[in-house]
Amino acid sequence: MIRFILADLRRLWTGSLVVVLLVALATALGVSVILQERALRLGSARAADKFDLVIGAGGSETQLVLSSIFLQPSPLPLMPGEVLAKLAADPRVAWLSPVGFGDSFSGYPVVGTSTALPADLSGGFSEGQGFAAETEAVVGAAVTLPLGAEIKPMHGTTETGGHTHTEIVYRVTGRMKPTGTAWDRAIFVPIQAVWHIHGLEAHGEAEHDEAGHVGHDHDHNHDHDHEPESGHELDADWSAETPGVPAILVKPKTIADAYKLRQDYRNGSTVAVFPGEVLTNLYATLGDAKRILVAVASGAQGLVAASLILVTVIHIGQRRRQIGALRAFGAPRHAIFGIVWGEFFALIAIGIAGGFGLGYGAALMLSGLFSASSGITVPVGFARQDVFLALLLLGFGALLAALPAVLAYRQSPAQALRA
Repeated sequence: MIRFILADLRRLWTGSLVVVLLVALATALGVSVILQERALRLGSARAADKFDLVIGAGGSETQLVLSSIFLQPSPLPLMPGEVLAKLAADPRVAWLSPVGFGDSFSGYPVVGTSTALPADLSGGFSEGQGFAAETEAVVGAAVTLPLGAEIKPMHGTTETGGHTHTEIVYRVTGRMKPTGTAWDRAIFVPIQAVWHIHGLEAHGEAEHDEAGHVGHDHDHNHDHDHEPESGHELDADWSAETPGVPAILVKPKTIADAYKLRQDYRNGSTVAVFPGEVLTNLYATLGDAKRILVAVASGAQGLVAASLILVTVIHIGQRRRQIGALRAFGAPRHAIFGIVWGEFFALIAIGIAGGFGLGYGAALMLSGLFSASSGITVPVGFARQDVFLALLLLGFGALLAALPAVLAYRQSPAQALRA
């Protein structure tokens, strides 16, 4: 019987190929949606796991996480410097880093941070060392700039009509190890330098603050008329006179400290969030989108199933003489049923297997594009529940293949030969 089925499929290879392609494309659509949604969840969750607590000014928690963790450009309100000073003196804090946004270079975001963040985020440097002066910078693992490269930051981006700062030129001194986060595509610079070139000094004046920083008017080119600060000075204690910051990344000493800090800084003027909790809300939105896409994919699969039913009915009509001849030569009804069912189920099974392969390939391609643009590692892979999906599709295919088999089973030899 198997040899007969294979011979029949070779003889009718054109129609068989069409059936396989229809099933494969319909299956691939659903599989790619499921794999891509799962990969985005895993990738974003792993990226957020690098950060314990984020504190910002009162406003949208979601936007705070998107801007500070995933480096999505958006204007955030500034917190007064006293918040940073209070956190720096808090015994529950292992370390903290203010972050400042707004500049870019060659499509990479330039982020002002403390000296602690680059080393702690990646666990060290793959080459070079951290910045020790305001004119130095550290690049993420995915930034295609060599050590010693010069960086002239641009306020905003080229697309938004940004302008290049002439007050400072950074030199790359180190490269972080890969983190699998958006920060792999970031350029780290001392936040003091960001304050200086944007004129953000104590009370908005060009004066020395308590930490010894020097400020300048943002609209004038001072060509480094202040001495670069050393790494020790960059790590000086933050004071109440420190300029405002949009977000502060905090590493609590214990889990209990993390919850207490979050409670203390959820007071209306500031907001403290665990990135993972905010992502849970985003996942709910992502889940709604997934259901819509899965519904679309299911609709496409339903149309394919209807098309296959039409094709099989026509196909059985064209093969009535062949079926009648087999019956006339003594083939029992159950053998006819098995041959027809085996042929169509084989085509459907091949299509489903091909669909899983195509869906996996499409998800890999989309994840690669997303990772290249965001820096976030998006892992694509099958899970245990995908086996149940495959079995469900195969079960549906078995039922679908039974339709033409039943039609062939019910034909009498005399009617088939007279057709």
